[in-house]
Amino acid sequence: MAEIIQRDGTWAFDGDTVRITPGLHRSVPLFRQTYGEIAVPLAAVSGIVLEPERRRGRLRLRLREGADPLLQATCGRLPDAADPYRLTVDADRTGVAEYVAEEIRRALLLDRVPKEPAKAYLLPGPPVPVSVRTSDGTVSFDGTRVRIDWADTSERVKRATGPRIITLGDLVQVEWLPHTGHEDGSLRFVTRETVFSRLPPEKDPYALDLWGGARRNLLTAIVAAAVTARLPHPSTRAATRDVEPAPCADLPPRASDHHDVLLRRLRELGRLHRDGVLTDEEFAMTKAAVLRTF
Repeated sequence: MAEIIQRDGTWAFDGDTVRITPGLHRSVPLFRQTYGEIAVPLAAVSGIVLEPERRRGRLRLRLREGADPLLQATCGRLPDAADPYRLTVDADRTGVAEYVAEEIRRALLLDRVPKEPAKAYLLPGPPVPVSVRTSDGTVSFDGTRVRIDWADTSERVKRATGPRIITLGDLVQVEWLPHTGHEDGSLRFVTRETVFSRLPPEKDPYALDLWGGARRNLLTAIVAAAVTARLPHPSTRAATRDVEPAPCADLPPRASDHHDVLLRRLRELGRLHRDGVLTDEEFAMTKAAVLRTF
């Protein structure tokens, strides 16, 4: 057993699994504490490095592309501090960190773990049910459907449609962008009907606009990962289209029903306008946004 215990967390390797447990100290980001312990099978690992710094080091575990639904969902956009595969190491413990890294490297060589992208998720993703309250509403996922309950501060066009319920079978992919403090983030659920629509997140009834409360909004990545883990693996979906999957991205469905999707979105906006939910100006702006994205 190779193990390193730090205030930032604990990493333990038994020859088959790297067990990552976040620390309980207040300096450990809320995201990592909420995400909890992760058991990474050796088959999901592509490498490990110790990055030295002046006063401390950073142990970083690298996973094979397509092995982890969290990394697939966040697409490299998680802030460094929230990255569960990074451990801050005190200067006097770098020797222990290097020993752990060397044990993992040796096991990768002995087991001949490939570095190629994985053809299936090798980590299970977050357990369900999971629910996160954001600045734009509360998003929940029970393993079979996503539900969004809008906040009082959400745009009227969203609140007028009521709670949004999306079944797993209707979903194509999840798109997640973090709220950085300089720019708003978003969590968008792309369905077969909305794949060609790119309304702004604040007006899209299939998206959460993430503004304010950056620490809590970051937790939406857990929902994104939980949903992604239960969707078909990107390599499977790409194979059905005879196309190589793009790194950390998915492919939209074919555009055979493009016209029908446009008509459905325009009818929905027209109904909201007739019912007085959207003003003339709001209707014109939203309609123009829909037409621009098709």
